[in-house]
Amino acid sequence: MGERLISWQCKKQHTVSLSTAEAEYVAAAACCSQVLWIQHQLEDYGLKFRQTPIYCDNSAAVQIVKNPVQHSKTKHIDIKTHFIRDCVDKQLVYLEQIHTDNNCADLFTKSFDTARFNVLVRFIKMLRFSD
Repeated sequence: MGERLISWQCKKQHTVSLSTAEAEYVAAAACCSQVLWIQHQLEDYGLKFRQTPIYCDNSAAVQIVKNPVQHSKTKHIDIKTHFIRDCVDKQLVYLEQIHTDNNCADLFTKSFDTARFNVLVRFIKMLRFSD
């Protein structure tokens, strides 16, 4: 999209999250698995991409990845979701917090007024055709 390769997926999660931080953490782990798949595919062509950024607009989810000692808040999260921490430790990916104003993924998940919609469309360099 624009100048970037993306992988977009929207599906019902298999777990019920108790907080927005947990929901974002689970989504980041799913994104991480997609990034790993793309990295492996690119390795077949001799391209090695490491330290791929994953953008998350929830600071608590970013902190859960960076601080594995938050046992009381994360002990109920399915253990397979925590593999994202290993990927960060191995420097395959890193989580970066993105401000809500710069989160172009919102374009696909939320409704906006015309002005904000146009800003996000320009941000991702998507063409907009008028009637």
